[in-house]
Amino acid sequence: MKTKSMVGLLIIALVTVTSCNQMKNSTLKIGAVKLVTPTDTASYALGVNMASNVKNMGMDEINLQVFAKAFQDVYASEKLLITEAESNPILQAYFSKLMETKAASTLAEGQTWLAENGKKSGVTTTASGLQYEVMREGTGAKPTAASTVKVHYHGTTTDGKVFDSSVDRGEPVEFPLSGVIKGWTEGVQLMSVGSKYKFFIPGDLAYGPRPPQGSGIAPNATLVFEVELLEILPEKTPEPVK
Repeated sequence: MKTKSMVGLLIIALVTVTSCNQMKNSTLKIGAVKLVTPTDTASYALGVNMASNVKNMGMDEINLQVFAKAFQDVYASEKLLITEAESNPILQAYFSKLMETKAASTLAEGQTWLAENGKKSGVTTTASGLQYEVMREGTGAKPTAASTVKVHYHGTTTDGKVFDSSVDRGEPVEFPLSGVIKGWTEGVQLMSVGSKYKFFIPGDLAYGPRPPQGSGIAPNATLVFEVELLEILPEKTPEPVK
């Protein structure tokens, strides 16, 4: 069968391009390919989709030979070492443990980074562990935890990678302080309207072990936000019941 033959060639190529059974995703080198047929295009798209998902889940290392063997066995209808039904709980347990390990490592790295950052002139550390630096002090009112505010913000990881920014979008945002991460709820209450602060937020005051999917934020990551408090919005009067 032509499909099985193509899969066989794929397996040979995968095993040939690596000199050992395990590789880091950054070291895999394969020659250039051309997308000539619809099958070529779909095959490449499938590879992009699979690799992106696995990479986003934090799997930095993979045994190519074993992966290729499973791929071949399924296409050739050979007896599987692990059935499809058995594979799901195995993967769930593996990635759960992987996430826990990475989360613990990221939390420790963040604590080390914050310990050094807290020594810098102008940086204040609160009892909760939140750190902040006053970039500009305003003269307006201060919000409470029950307030809804309008702000501009610029969010990065500790290495400067931008993950979200109303400044870049050119449009401020409004939100209740009761509905955001703990570091924001605490930090913005320190600000007067017109202020601009930089917050250094520990992982446990940010998104913790479960950041928003697709955000690019690692579990337990320490985050840095520049926040400008533009306005405290008036409370909305409930509409009368008719």
